Amino acid sequence: MQAELLISLRMSLTVSLLFLLFISGVVAQDGWAVNYNHKSICALKGSTVTIECTYTYPSGHSVQKAFWTKQWGQGSEPPDLLDDPEYRGRVQYLGDKQHSCNLRLSDVTEEDQSKYYFRFITDQPGGSWQGAGGVDLSVTDGPKSVSVSISPSGEIVEGSSVTLTCSSDAESPVQSYTWFKGSSLVAKGETYTVNKISSVDSGEYKCRSSNEHGEKLSEALTLNVLYPPKSISVSISPSGEIVEGSSVNLTCSSDANPPVKNYTWFKKLNKGALQNSKRQTYSISYINSADSGEYQCMATNTQGSQYSEYKSLTVLYAPNKVWVSISETAEGSSVTLTCSSDANPPVQNYTWFKEGGSSPVGSGHSYRALQSGSYYCVAQNEYRSQKSAAVTVTEKGVGKSALYAVIGVIAVRLSVFFAVFYVRRKRRVNSADDANQKQNVDPNAKDDTYTALDPVSRSSDDVYNTLTTVHSSPSDDLYSALDPQSRSPEYDTLAVSESTCTDECFVAAGTDRL
Repeated sequence: MQAELLISLRMSLTVSLLFLLFISGVVAQDGWAVNYNHKSICALKGSTVTIECTYTYPSGHSVQKAFWTKQWGQGSEPPDLLDDPEYRGRVQYLGDKQHSCNLRLSDVTEEDQSKYYFRFITDQPGGSWQGAGGVDLSVTDGPKSVSVSISPSGEIVEGSSVTLTCSSDAESPVQSYTWFKGSSLVAKGETYTVNKISSVDSGEYKCRSSNEHGEKLSEALTLNVLYPPKSISVSISPSGEIVEGSSVNLTCSSDANPPVKNYTWFKKLNKGALQNSKRQTYSISYINSADSGEYQCMATNTQGSQYSEYKSLTVLYAPNKVWVSISETAEGSSVTLTCSSDANPPVQNYTWFKEGGSSPVGSGHSYRALQSGSYYCVAQNEYRSQKSAAVTVTEKGVGKSALYAVIGVIAVRLSVFFAVFYVRRKRRVNSADDANQKQNVDPNAKDDTYTALDPVSRSSDDVYNTLTTVHSSPSDDLYSALDPQSRSPEYDTLAVSESTCTDECFVAAGTDRL
């Protein structure tokens, strides 16, 4: 009885020992053994998992084949996991034919849940061994669904506050929430609040929920922030120099949400908006100098309106409105002609011409005309030249000056002459009074003082001796009666009368003949 009890106890210990060996993943017999580091593994759906193990075998054996299988080998060789079409491209044996037997399984699916065994075969008869117990692989998808809600709902206007909330239906408690804008991490926590939201906060937001079984990312929530137009600018096409006659487009650009619905164009110093200017692009098909100026656009959407800065538009054009102005000198001896024009860039050259002639008579902004005739100027810049209307210059001003000069000289000479004549006459009258006191006077004598004088009885000292010769037909010329022989030197300038004055007289006087 005692012997039977002893045998029974030995059998129980053997079974218990075998059971413990199976639990630990080690089955050993004469040096044969497989050790699984983990008896069970929980993998997240879609992830990559590595099953780790080691193995031993008796000396004198050489491993010919090492592989993993999902079947326990009983009497027949189980299939190699590498040959299973469902695992093709997803399974990789990381071990060797010595002692390592690790296995990597990627893109895990729920169908991959199973027990996995390692088996190896040596070059000796009966030299095959499979690790009992295997490794249990379970697959979970963590939280089944994750969603994001926004408060307040409806339109989000710039300047308001917004709160995003992450929700998950995971069976196990969520351990963490993580927020992303695009691919950038922006916050952690179940809620994400943005105070005074602005246009830069627009975009797609996602929440990632994680627990002990894995993690899951929510679908993207688009945050659409509404704001009035901003960053408004005006561009001109083509860029560079704008030449008169070309076509020009002015375009208004802005950042706005919702997009701008209306555009309005203005020109500085103009009253009101430009006509036909309700589009984003304001076009001028044939531009001219009057279109030069500063332009501004106004952009409007449902949230408000905003103006751009002024943009300068400069039009280059050839001279136009060319005209000549006339100004006389104070003496009236010459005329100055001045050429003016409107041009951009400014006129580079002024050239003067006299009608009837083919060659220029002068250059520069002003020209002094010394001769009568019709004159015009030609203004030129780098684009083109333009001719002014002709103006007529006469000798009227110059003639008047000469006439006034001659009259002035004559007046001075006459003043001197009559002054001398008066003095001499005064002396003669005084002498006659003295003589009358000494001699009888014929009672029949005439009152004319001059006719009473007897030329024969006059002495040579008579102050009236110069009046001896009297012309019966005196000339109209005031000075022609003067005898050059008896004139005093102060009247020599009057010796030449108008009837005998040559052209040189007038040339010397600085004018033409009257």
